[in-house]
Amino acid sequence: MPLTDIIIKNAKPKEKQYKLADEKGMRLLIHPNGSKYWQLKYRFSGKEKLLSLGVYPEVSLKEARDKRDAARKQMQEGLDPSHEKKLSKLTKALSAENSFENIAREWHQKQAARLTQRHSEYVLRRLSADVFPHIGFRPINQITAPELLATIHKIEKRGALDIAHRALQTTSQVFRYAIATGRAERDVAADLRGSLTGRKKQNYSRFEEKEMPEFLQKLETYHPGTQTHLALKFIMLTFVRTKELRGAEWEEFDLKTAEWRIPAERMKMREKHIVPLSKQALQILKEVRALHNNPKFVFPSSVSPHKMMSENTMLYAMHHMGYKSKSTVHGFRGTASTILNENKFRPDVIERQLAHGERNKVRASYNHAQYLPERKEMMRWWADYLEKLGGKNE
Repeated sequence: MPLTDIIIKNAKPKEKQYKLADEKGMRLLIHPNGSKYWQLKYRFSGKEKLLSLGVYPEVSLKEARDKRDAARKQMQEGLDPSHEKKLSKLTKALSAENSFENIAREWHQKQAARLTQRHSEYVLRRLSADVFPHIGFRPINQITAPELLATIHKIEKRGALDIAHRALQTTSQVFRYAIATGRAERDVAADLRGSLTGRKKQNYSRFEEKEMPEFLQKLETYHPGTQTHLALKFIMLTFVRTKELRGAEWEEFDLKTAEWRIPAERMKMREKHIVPLSKQALQILKEVRALHNNPKFVFPSSVSPHKMMSENTMLYAMHHMGYKSKSTVHGFRGTASTILNENKFRPDVIERQLAHGERNKVRASYNHAQYLPERKEMMRWWADYLEKLGGKNE
């Protein structure tokens, strides 16, 4: 006789487990502790087998029969229900393992070594806030372009256009990593190029060549001989990034070879960098050393000798000279690049001195000493050029 809900509810545990038969091989196994398990007894390829259909009452009588019928249909199609169940579990486990979030975190861990800690933390924070909540759980090879676009559009709708573009770039890198490791076949983010709201490109404000003489003359009279005055002159001569100058340590300088060797951990691209020092740059170092005897930092904080100069010190000086919104300290790099290119220095030499990372992985790995003789000559020319613009060599 087929089972009913009343029969099942009234079935009491006994000293030993026992079974209540339903129809078509299904039965309810009742344990001494009162738990009740649905089972399907069947034969496949001449062998007797047993398939678990769930636990009552989490799986109702009707649901158990639906599972039984689905298993019988599989057998009619020549499939073993037990094998198919194991295969389904394995597929789900692999899908979870190959979720977008898992692969993104794996990719991020591998990228972290070449990124600054601040940038590395930013990338993961943005993924966690904007991407993982929407597609993080999805198997990466099942994510579609419209699905990803919907995720990116959520960022756009709050007006964060730059973050939206960066999120698309980052997800594209994750997809490419998944392709390289055999867990995806294509980068669906590439299909979305041109689908986001355009963003106005913002460059760091910089001087044009014609504006340089006036600025250099103003700089000469801006608190001459002070650390801020000397730092501004030094960063113009070396056109390093602001943070690289602020964190400069005396042990990084070899005055005999006239070289400043910045360790990889202090560089944006996490690669060691050499800055050839002109005679003008060496003179500034001599003047800075005479200002203070800080054993570590070339440009220490005015508040604490154990810290580097504040990130706003040079910027505020620019503001006080009347250049707020007209130029930034970082803009010196763009100015130097433009002028050096216009004066026929080789682009590869300029790019290497700017410490821009190698974008083409097929080309040679980064060589911090590459083009060094040419770079030394270029930096000498640049220092003399600034002196001439400032009116010192007239």
